[in-house]
Amino acid sequence: MYGGLEAGGTKFVCIIGTGPDDIVDVLRIDVGSPDGTLESALAFFQRAIASGVHLEGFGIASFGPLELRPGHPHYGSITNTPKPGWSGTDLIGRFVETLGVPLGFDTDVNAAALAEGRWGGARSIDAWIYLTLGTGIGGGAVVDGRLVHGRGHPEMGHISIQRRSGDRFDGICPFHGDCFEGLASGPALEARYGRRAETLTGQERMAAVELVGYYLAVGARSLTYALAPERIVVGGGLGLMDGVIDAARATLDLQLGGYPGLPEHRAASFLVPAELGAMAGPTGALILAEAAAR
Repeated sequence: MYGGLEAGGTKFVCIIGTGPDDIVDVLRIDVGSPDGTLESALAFFQRAIASGVHLEGFGIASFGPLELRPGHPHYGSITNTPKPGWSGTDLIGRFVETLGVPLGFDTDVNAAALAEGRWGGARSIDAWIYLTLGTGIGGGAVVDGRLVHGRGHPEMGHISIQRRSGDRFDGICPFHGDCFEGLASGPALEARYGRRAETLTGQERMAAVELVGYYLAVGARSLTYALAPERIVVGGGLGLMDGVIDAARATLDLQLGGYPGLPEHRAASFLVPAELGAMAGPTGALILAEAAAR
């Protein structure tokens, strides 16, 4: 049995189990202050252990950016995040001290990529990308079953992308303005339309779907050229909004412009919805826990 925590920008999801078909308990916590939110999550696992649950390992899959280098003085912390009050937060310290089990740590999108590879939309694939479009935009890449890491971790939501013709929106990213996340994330749509994307109706909703689909296709083009994935799996509230992936598929073919001319890029199986939905990150945290326990 494993414990997992998906630390998202708006909610934390605590989970105990071994996978999507074996979940013993789950709790969702609205994000507040770092101390209060982390203490609420820790209390969930303490209650489970007190009731007799034995955890072999624990995994944390978090929004970033993160310090993932073991041995670094700030390993286990959020670094320079745009989320107010969370920069410099030590995510793993109190869990290591209190739970006393092996702990795995990575980004929420990397964990979701692993989960989609084991149980979801990237099964039997050797190289894939998981992209989430929601409160933020992020992505994880897996090649030959291994997550892509380097100095830091991939920040796919902050790549520069070509603007749609006539789009004069400044973008909302505090670091880059009109990067992928700055133009097409949930907060970007809210700034464009004055309300959250899920509340849009009629012509505004159709326009938002086309816009997000366009920018998803532009981002997918850059990632396709850079990493040559066999598949791109799309999750998140915006990514899974009705019509977005269809709009992106139609635009991606135009964006690629016939280069390199692979028929696989035009297939419906290249750009696909995440099969695990909102549970990709939490169940991915269980995979991090399992790896740490080995």
